[in-house]
Amino acid sequence: MVVRMVYLDHHATTPCDPRVVAAMLPYFSEHFGNPSGRTHALGKEAYEATESARAEIAALVCAEADAREITFTSGATEAVSLALKGLVAAYPERPRRVVVAAFEHKAVLDTAKGLARDGVEVVLVAPDAAGFITPDAVRMAIGDGALVVAVMAAQNEIGTVQPLAAIGNVVHAAGAFFFVDASQAIGKVPLDLRAVGADLAAFTAHKLYGPKGIGALWVRRSRSGADVRLVPQIEGGGQERGLRAGTLNVPGIVGFGTAARLARSEMASEGERLRGLRGRLLAGLRERMGPIRVTGAADDASDGPEPRLPGNLHVSFPGVEGARLLQSLHDVAVSSGSACSSQKLEGSHVLRALGLPDARIFSAVRFGLGRKTTEAEIDFAAQRLADEVSRLRREL
Repeated sequence: MVVRMVYLDHHATTPCDPRVVAAMLPYFSEHFGNPSGRTHALGKEAYEATESARAEIAALVCAEADAREITFTSGATEAVSLALKGLVAAYPERPRRVVVAAFEHKAVLDTAKGLARDGVEVVLVAPDAAGFITPDAVRMAIGDGALVVAVMAAQNEIGTVQPLAAIGNVVHAAGAFFFVDASQAIGKVPLDLRAVGADLAAFTAHKLYGPKGIGALWVRRSRSGADVRLVPQIEGGGQERGLRAGTLNVPGIVGFGTAARLARSEMASEGERLRGLRGRLLAGLRERMGPIRVTGAADDASDGPEPRLPGNLHVSFPGVEGARLLQSLHDVAVSSGSACSSQKLEGSHVLRALGLPDARIFSAVRFGLGRKTTEAEIDFAAQRLADEVSRLRREL
């Protein structure tokens, strides 16, 4: 028997929007040219498609869009590596200190660990109890100087949207670069990377209903002074203005551009809809189970505080082991944290950074609502969670 799955794990990945798939399909077989080979019509056609997508993505992340600021990569992880390793290699005369938020995605934290093995000082900044990195904490971590500060735009587990503009002011006052992992934020909340003071930002298509295997690094181009310099981490063909070699993934890029255009036009209405569904889910859980601890929010909050990703709800169910709860939910897809670390049993590094006790860390569940989520699915999920939590508590 096929069991219908209610998918509430959109922070891990999103399904490709059918409109994205339709836009991509011709570039697998009909328009198959190499954009680097523009000596004939097929190559020119592919080039024009990639440049159109580049402009759409730039417009999503920057009001003063400059398509040249977008460098395509295989995903956000590669973009992170290019940004941080590329900066360290390009500026040997600058302080060899990298400041990183303690609850960053493992793509950032593991890259920082690699830099530390090469002699770079890595300083971690702890979030406050509500799940935010404060400008004062960043200022203290920078100390007498740093090369780059890395703070994600929106936390991928607990959904808190960080005060990037205030942090950016501190970073630039110290003469450092500001790197933002914007993977969870773009297409979900308004984000103007130039306005918040970012110098570099990484993101990926599969978090906003685009295909997997395609991402980008945004690198600020100066309006008056020198551009940000990077040393390439992949060399070979000179593509992407020498920053990232390799034949471009034209179908993926077209899909990314289409996803960006759709997100830009639908973000406001979709955000409002998701906030309503999130409130319905939390109310439904509390109605069926009583007290529930919302991470990054006051315990009596009815819908969690903003700023928070519209589709995010992160809660703990006292007296229940989150791993067992997830295993019992064969018809509801949720998670206990980042998709890249959910198989590990040591507990979420994000929740540990918040200083939460083990009882909350190991009873936590992350809900990620998305474009196709319905009220009926929310009500079904709330009831299934309540049933399984009650059953597991009885077995204690």
